[in-house]
Amino acid sequence: MTLLRPRLPDVSVTQLEYLVAVHQSTTWAVAAKSLGVSQSALSQGLAELQRRLGIQLFGWDGRRRVPLETTQQVVEHARRVLAQTGDIAAWAERVRAGSAGNLRVGMIDVAAVDYFGNTLREFRESRPELDLHVTVGPSSQLIHGLSTGDLDLAVCVAFDNPGVAIIPLLGEELFVYGPPGVRRSQPKLWGPWVTFPRGSLTRDLIGTALRGLSASFDVVAESNQPEVLSEMVLIGMGWTVLPPVQAERPPASLSPIHQKPLLERTLVAATRQTGLAHPAAVELTEELQRHAQSIS
Repeated sequence: MTLLRPRLPDVSVTQLEYLVAVHQSTTWAVAAKSLGVSQSALSQGLAELQRRLGIQLFGWDGRRRVPLETTQQVVEHARRVLAQTGDIAAWAERVRAGSAGNLRVGMIDVAAVDYFGNTLREFRESRPELDLHVTVGPSSQLIHGLSTGDLDLAVCVAFDNPGVAIIPLLGEELFVYGPPGVRRSQPKLWGPWVTFPRGSLTRDLIGTALRGLSASFDVVAESNQPEVLSEMVLIGMGWTVLPPVQAERPPASLSPIHQKPLLERTLVAATRQTGLAHPAAVELTEELQRHAQSIS
């Protein structure tokens, strides 16, 4: 017995662009202006999108049209479609124009500052026609940037996502650091902790490792900036877990509690799993791999 596929709605990329613009704009007038179309064209396009999907996307709140609860699912799908459509459009442009174009790279701070800063600089200098834009932020922000199409390549902590292709770059050991003069060898006596905010991949790894040693993970302060965490430890506010390249450099210059690391995290190069490789992203990833091998 042959199963029939459901008939796909004849939805256009333009209609999906209209939906995303309305969702992220304060008013429909602002959305129409950002798209360079009239409000009438915007309204007609979204009305046609609703008709083709066969569901209502907007209701009324007084005189304002507002998205319904189910609209968020359509918006997320639209973002993914637009990101992948942007991939193929950008890929076709690069085929026509060679190595010129844009490359948007995201890196966590330790990758951009401590490991791959020179690699980025040399890559930029060797490709003057390539517009390289770098964003530094936590892994969760970079992964989101990949999914929305705001980034072409992310260098971050390893994660599991079937829609993303990852290439391991290097393993990084993380050690436990306590306030100066405080020496507690037993994990049960460690803490309280200053660490990365909730949602951080590294925070999750730290919590899992500490609980595996029957240590508490009572967090009293949070920051995305390792230098801030180091300063908090220096003033006695709590303990932290960081790579030596961040914790042991001035001005904090902390000393680890043990010579053995608490855990090792893997830094990876991540791209969307679309089947269309960004040539400049591929070249930069190869450069990052070469440099990572030299410092491993």
